[in-house]
This record gives sequence, structure tokens and C-alpha cells, in this order.
Amino acid sequence: VPLAELSLMNKLIHTSLVESQQHVEILQRDPSSPLFSIKTFEELPLKKELLQGVYMMGFNRPSKIQEQALPLMLAYPPQNLIAQSQSGTGKTAAFVLAMLSRASASEKYPQCLCLAPTYELALQIGQVVRTIGKFCTDIKVNYAVRGNRVLKGTVLEEQIIIGTPGTTLDWCFKQRILDLTKISLFVLDEADIMIDTQGLSCQSIRIHRALPKSCQVLLFSATYKEPVRAFAQRIIPDPIVIKLREEELTLSNIRQYFMVCQSSDEQYKALCNLYGSFTIGQVMVFCQTRRLADWLSGKMSQDGHQVAILTAELTVVQRANVIQRFREGKEKVLIATNVCARGIDVQQVTTVVNFGLPMDQDGEPDFETYLHRIGRAGRFGHRGVAFSVVQRETVRLVHKIEEYFQTTIKQLDPYDMDELEKLAA
Repeated sequence: VPLAELSLMNKLIHTSLVESQQHVEILQRDPSSPLFSIKTFEELPLKKELLQGVYMMGFNRPSKIQEQALPLMLAYPPQNLIAQSQSGTGKTAAFVLAMLSRASASEKYPQCLCLAPTYELALQIGQVVRTIGKFCTDIKVNYAVRGNRVLKGTVLEEQIIIGTPGTTLDWCFKQRILDLTKISLFVLDEADIMIDTQGLSCQSIRIHRALPKSCQVLLFSATYKEPVRAFAQRIIPDPIVIKLREEELTLSNIRQYFMVCQSSDEQYKALCNLYGSFTIGQVMVFCQTRRLADWLSGKMSQDGHQVAILTAELTVVQRANVIQRFREGKEKVLIATNVCARGIDVQQVTTVVNFGLPMDQDGEPDFETYLHRIGRAGRFGHRGVAFSVVQRETVRLVHKIEEYFQTTIKQLDPYDMDELEKLAA
């Protein structure tokens, strides 16, 4: 699955901030320059209309990245910034607050420009602008994205433009309706995806070169590895860098169990026993193939369970719809192939079921996929539980996984309801 699609799904999932225990590191351009952080949004120089919008988003207090980044983004004179953090930490809300703060409602021309790698991500950022800026009625947004046709000679009056690099480039140099010399704040979101997608980084650099030297630049990325660093240096020389220390996926806070069955039908019965014994809010079930995921989805739906299915064959819009419905609790079970094993963080999920173990082409355990699958149940220090429902011939894979991760996977009897209920308690 393209990184941009994973990013979109994560933005859709997170309606509240992730409580991460990671440490924030700041690499300063000027060590003598004072830095300060905030613990409440009231400490920031925000208009009351923006504070109302922040609280409407459900943000009662700043996240760790916001504590450090927002004072820098809103400071005078404006400072250039690179911020790295994972989805759910409030980075979109942070740069949206910066754009809404910098935009002057009395000036009827574009002043803030935000680039995102895809149409869907641009629209999602726009949704955050509309929510936080709900009470800033005089500040308008326009989208430089495919399908939004504007005639040559159109005078743009919106203060904030959100776009993809290709269409924005057209608006600037082909149609000449967007005057980059008047932009005072430039936001580049998902820089790692821009670099990963052919042509986008060159287009972004071309747009950046046309901006005035006084323009504040904010660059955001989920990673801060060497390609991002090299790209960032071309965009922003000597920036202030805020980054979260890498969160390692770990099995230490996840209880692991396995059940041995004779057939797919027995595996299904074991899954139903599990689901019946546990008071499970929501559960993710992973399958090795789409065919197995389809079969399992059909069986569970026939038995009256609310089930969603997520596979690689779905379109971006279909995937987004599945994720959103699951996040809202409209389906309690999400059956997925490995499309969902990496990069998707669903906070309410504390239980993961492997309906068969992930294997490589040689029939050996796919250790990395196993780690990412069950890691969904133990994100950001939460305790989780993972069950693997396997057939007898693949029990050897369980022991190889135990050996590889130096962990214990306890065997359960799939029909011992007393033991399952005791475990659930």
C-alpha cells in the first residue's frame, strides 16, 4: 500500500491525540536562542475564535509535539521548523493553527500555502482547517487539486491554499493565478512521502524557490532519516528540528496465546469462542490471503457479527470508508490482510487475532509481519492481547516465533470455555 494511503487512513482514524510516552528532542539552529514549551493552549497567542476551534476538535491540552512546536511556529519573528512525529500526535492541528494565526482576514489574497502529496490528504487537511477555523468566518480556503478547475485570470481571494505540488505548480506558473511572492507561510506536509513519490520533491522545491526569503517554512515528516534530512536541507538551511525518539514496536506489553485446530472450520469455531468469552470492544483479525479474509468475513456476517474487511484491492475511498466506520464503532470486527499490519494505529483495539500465522514464500514465519500485526494491540504503552489460531501442521512456526523474539506464547484449549472466561476476567 502506498505510504500516502497509510497516512490518509491514519489521519481518518485519529480524532483525538495519541498519548505517546516518547521523548521530544530539539535540535536548535541557534543554541543561544531561548526556547519554551507550553502546557495549555491558553498560553499561546491565539485568538479566542481559534481556541474555540481547538476545543471543538476535542483537544483539551497540547500533545508533546505541540507543547514544543506551537510556540516556535507562532513566534515573532517567524522561525523555520522541521517537525517529525507519528500520526495522531496533532501535527496537522499544529500547522493549521499556525496558518489560521498568520492569515489576515482583511487581506483578500493567498497568504498561506500548504502542500500535501495526494488529493485525499489535501482534502483531509482542509477538513481540519474548517473545524479549527469554524469561528474564523472571514478566513477562506481554496484547493489547488485535480478537478478544481479555475479559469486563467481568476483573482484568488482565499487566504489559505491547500494543494498538491503538480496542480499548485500549474496555478503558479502556467495559469499565473497564485502569486507566490505574497505567501508568508509555507507548509510542506508528509515530506517523506513527497520524497518517495517521483516528481513531487522536485515540484515542491521549484515552488519553494519562488517564495520570498521572509516566508516562514514548516516541514513535517513521519520520519527524519537521511533522504528527508537531505531534502530538508535543500528547502530550509539551518532549521530548528523537533523530533520524537523512535518508538520501537515491542512485545513486552502484549500477552500472547495460541490455539491448535484441525481445520479452517475448527479455527472459525475457536475464533467465535474467543469473541464470545471476551468483552471485546473491537478486534482486528489478520488473514494471510484475501480469499481467506473473504471467507471469514462471509461466515461471521452470516452469524450476525458486524464485520468490516480491508484488503489491498479496495480503492483509497473504499479503504477510508472502512477505516472510518470501524473507528466509529459501526463494525466491531475488522478483518484485514497485511495491508493493515503496518502503519495503522487504532487506539481502541486491544485484541488482535491471527487467523493463521504470517508466512514467507518458503513457508517459514514472517517475523516482521507478525511483530507489526500484534503490535496493533499494544501501541503507545497500552496493554494488549494477541491470539494465534493455527492448524496443527503450523505449530512449529509458533515455536520459531517464540525463539526469534525470546518471548512466550502460551497454548490455550479453544474449547475450554472456563479457561477462556478466566483469561478474559
